[in-house]
Amino acid sequence: MGKNFLNNLWETIKILILALVIVLPIRYFIFQPFLVKGISMEPSFYNGDYLIVDEISYYFRDPERGEVIVFHYPKDESQRFIKRVIGLPKEKVYISNNKIYIITNDERVLEFSSFDSSFFSQIDKNAFYKNLKNDIKVINLGENEYFVMGDNRTKSFDSRNWGAVFRKEIIGRVILRLWPINNITYFGK
Repeated sequence: MGKNFLNNLWETIKILILALVIVLPIRYFIFQPFLVKGISMEPSFYNGDYLIVDEISYYFRDPERGEVIVFHYPKDESQRFIKRVIGLPKEKVYISNNKIYIITNDERVLEFSSFDSSFFSQIDKNAFYKNLKNDIKVINLGENEYFVMGDNRTKSFDSRNWGAVFRKEIIGRVILRLWPINNITYFGK
């Protein structure tokens, strides 16, 4: 019994070591869990939602408009925030009367007016410039800067308050909601 017990123990230890060798790199370098705190992303994500963040995609491509990302808060790197990408590098963001306008790099004018900032409409550029008011705030995004917002516009603390997010601060994009169990959702492409 002693030798059989030691053989079983050794097999169990080997399985645990193998599991750690496989799981730990995946957990720390490819996918990461994220727990939503607060109401800034409602109705897309709610307080307590358990999400999986893809950390590897952005090594091969840049974040895209409309994607939901997790990033280090620019004013305190120890905090992680979740927001939606609205403005891309080198674009101009205009803010007026709770409306967001983006002048894209190809000179289109996009208006974001719904709660879900992934939905936008293209408007006439000449009409936009003609109707510009003095109370408009303009943010010129730099080479590696992104403008991000929560879907719950009136309750979101986002780029309107503290400015752009640098590319190096982005952890990854949300690809999966695992909790609540009745609302499991895949967000990948």
